[in-house]
Amino acid sequence: MKLTSSAFREGGTIPSLYTCKGKNINPPLAIHEVPPEAMSLVLIMDDPDVPSSVRKDGMWDHWVVFNIDPSVKTIQEHSTPFGVVGKNTDGENRYQGPCPPDREHRYFFKLYALDKLLDLPPGATKKQVEQAMHGHVLTEARLMGRFYQA
Repeated sequence: MKLTSSAFREGGTIPSLYTCKGKNINPPLAIHEVPPEAMSLVLIMDDPDVPSSVRKDGMWDHWVVFNIDPSVKTIQEHSTPFGVVGKNTDGENRYQGPCPPDREHRYFFKLYALDKLLDLPPGATKKQVEQAMHGHVLTEARLMGRFYQA
Protein backbone atom coordinates (compact mmCIF):
# COMPACT_ATOMS: atom_id res chain seq x y z
CA MET A 1 0.00 0.00 0.00
CA LYS A 2 1.21 3.52 -0.73
CA LEU A 3 0.14 7.03 0.34
CA THR A 4 1.14 10.09 -1.69
CA SER A 5 0.21 13.75 -2.06
CA SER A 6 0.31 16.04 -5.08
CA ALA A 7 1.03 18.92 -2.65
CA PHE A 8 4.37 17.67 -1.29
CA ARG A 9 6.76 14.77 -1.71
CA GLU A 10 7.94 12.31 0.94
CA GLY A 11 10.13 14.24 3.39
CA GLY A 12 9.33 17.53 1.68
CA THR A 13 7.85 20.75 2.99
CA ILE A 14 4.10 20.85 3.53
CA PRO A 15 2.81 24.02 1.80
CA SER A 16 1.62 26.68 4.26
CA LEU A 17 -1.91 26.50 2.77
CA TYR A 18 -2.38 23.28 4.79
CA THR A 19 -1.09 24.76 8.07
CA CYS A 20 -2.11 27.29 10.71
CA LYS A 21 -0.28 29.91 8.61
CA GLY A 22 -2.62 29.26 5.68
CA LYS A 23 -6.19 27.97 5.43
CA ASN A 24 -5.59 25.07 7.84
CA ILE A 25 -7.14 22.58 5.40
CA ASN A 26 -5.99 19.05 4.68
CA PRO A 27 -3.75 18.40 1.69
CA PRO A 28 -4.88 16.11 -1.12
CA LEU A 29 -3.91 12.47 -0.59
CA ALA A 30 -3.84 9.53 -2.99
CA ILE A 31 -4.17 5.94 -1.80
CA HIS A 32 -2.62 3.15 -3.85
CA GLU A 33 -2.59 -0.66 -3.72
CA VAL A 34 -5.06 -1.33 -0.89
CA PRO A 35 -5.21 -5.09 -0.28
CA PRO A 36 -8.42 -6.61 -1.67
CA GLU A 37 -9.19 -8.25 1.70
CA ALA A 38 -9.23 -4.89 3.54
CA MET A 39 -12.51 -4.12 5.28
CA SER A 40 -11.63 -0.55 6.31
CA LEU A 41 -8.89 2.07 6.35
CA VAL A 42 -7.61 4.26 9.17
CA LEU A 43 -5.85 7.59 8.59
CA ILE A 44 -3.86 9.21 11.39
CA MET A 45 -1.78 12.37 11.12
CA ASP A 46 0.50 13.18 14.01
CA ASP A 47 3.58 15.16 15.02
CA PRO A 48 6.15 13.36 17.21
CA ASP A 49 8.39 16.44 17.59
CA VAL A 50 6.39 18.43 20.15
CA PRO A 51 8.52 19.93 22.94
CA SER A 52 8.03 18.21 26.31
CA SER A 53 7.19 21.64 27.76
CA VAL A 54 4.06 21.61 25.55
CA ARG A 55 3.18 17.90 25.87
CA LYS A 56 4.99 15.46 28.11
CA ASP A 57 4.56 12.63 25.59
CA GLY A 58 6.04 14.76 22.77
CA MET A 59 3.15 13.89 20.43
CA TRP A 60 0.37 15.96 18.84
CA ASP A 61 -2.49 14.23 17.04
CA HIS A 62 -3.70 16.34 14.12
CA TRP A 63 -6.21 14.08 12.38
CA VAL A 64 -7.86 10.75 13.15
CA VAL A 65 -10.32 9.15 10.71
CA PHE A 66 -11.35 5.49 10.84
CA ASN A 67 -13.76 3.10 9.11
CA ILE A 68 -12.89 4.66 5.76
CA ASP A 69 -14.18 2.59 2.85
CA PRO A 70 -11.23 0.63 1.40
CA SER A 71 -12.32 1.55 -2.13
CA VAL A 72 -11.39 5.20 -1.49
CA LYS A 73 -8.51 6.18 -3.78
CA THR A 74 -8.30 9.92 -3.13
CA ILE A 75 -8.94 12.34 -0.32
CA GLN A 76 -9.49 15.72 -1.87
CA GLU A 77 -7.98 18.90 -0.51
CA HIS A 78 -10.20 20.44 2.21
CA SER A 79 -12.33 17.33 2.65
CA THR A 80 -12.80 14.53 5.11
CA PRO A 81 -12.99 11.01 3.76
CA PHE A 82 -16.29 9.26 4.38
CA GLY A 83 -15.69 7.47 7.66
CA VAL A 84 -15.73 8.26 11.36
CA VAL A 85 -13.75 11.26 12.57
CA GLY A 86 -11.85 10.92 15.80
CA LYS A 87 -10.57 13.54 18.21
CA ASN A 88 -7.36 15.50 17.69
CA THR A 89 -5.19 16.66 20.59
CA ASP A 90 -7.17 19.91 20.82
CA GLY A 91 -10.27 17.78 21.49
CA GLU A 92 -11.91 18.54 18.14
CA ASN A 93 -13.19 16.07 15.56
CA ARG A 94 -11.44 17.61 12.57
CA TYR A 95 -8.18 18.11 10.70
CA GLN A 96 -5.76 20.46 12.42
CA GLY A 97 -2.84 21.62 10.30
CA PRO A 98 0.80 21.86 11.31
CA CYS A 99 1.60 24.71 13.68
CA PRO A 100 4.97 24.02 15.33
CA PRO A 101 5.79 26.31 18.27
CA ASP A 102 9.56 26.11 18.11
CA ARG A 103 11.29 24.61 15.06
CA GLU A 104 10.74 22.41 12.03
CA HIS A 105 8.58 19.41 12.87
CA ARG A 106 7.81 16.18 11.03
CA TYR A 107 4.20 15.33 10.28
CA PHE A 108 3.31 11.71 9.60
CA PHE A 109 0.23 10.75 7.61
CA LYS A 110 -0.26 7.07 8.47
CA LEU A 111 -2.69 4.87 6.58
CA TYR A 112 -3.66 1.43 7.81
CA ALA A 113 -5.65 -1.28 6.02
CA LEU A 114 -7.65 -3.37 8.50
CA ASP A 115 -9.42 -6.69 8.31
CA LYS A 116 -12.45 -5.27 10.14
CA LEU A 117 -14.47 -2.15 10.93
CA LEU A 118 -13.75 -0.56 14.29
CA ASP A 119 -16.57 -0.47 16.81
CA LEU A 120 -15.78 3.01 18.14
CA PRO A 121 -17.87 6.19 18.34
CA PRO A 122 -17.10 9.51 16.65
CA GLY A 123 -14.56 11.39 18.72
CA ALA A 124 -12.51 8.33 19.62
CA THR A 125 -8.92 9.27 20.39
CA LYS A 126 -5.87 8.07 18.48
CA LYS A 127 -4.99 5.85 21.43
CA GLN A 128 -8.45 4.23 21.39
CA VAL A 129 -8.23 3.71 17.61
CA GLU A 130 -4.75 2.20 17.86
CA GLN A 131 -5.89 -0.17 20.63
CA ALA A 132 -8.92 -1.27 18.58
CA MET A 133 -6.70 -1.80 15.49
CA HIS A 134 -4.27 -4.05 17.36
CA GLY A 135 -4.04 -7.44 15.66
CA HIS A 136 -6.14 -6.30 12.67
CA VAL A 137 -3.63 -4.36 10.54
CA LEU A 138 -3.09 -5.98 7.14
CA THR A 139 -0.60 -3.39 5.93
CA GLU A 140 0.28 0.26 6.36
CA ALA A 141 1.72 3.20 4.46
CA ARG A 142 3.26 6.46 5.62
CA LEU A 143 3.85 9.87 4.13
CA MET A 144 6.01 12.33 6.04
CA GLY A 145 6.11 16.07 5.46
CA ARG A 146 7.92 18.83 7.28
CA PHE A 147 6.90 22.33 8.31
CA TYR A 148 8.45 25.28 10.12
CA GLN A 149 6.69 28.59 10.57
CA ALA A 150 9.36 31.24 10.35
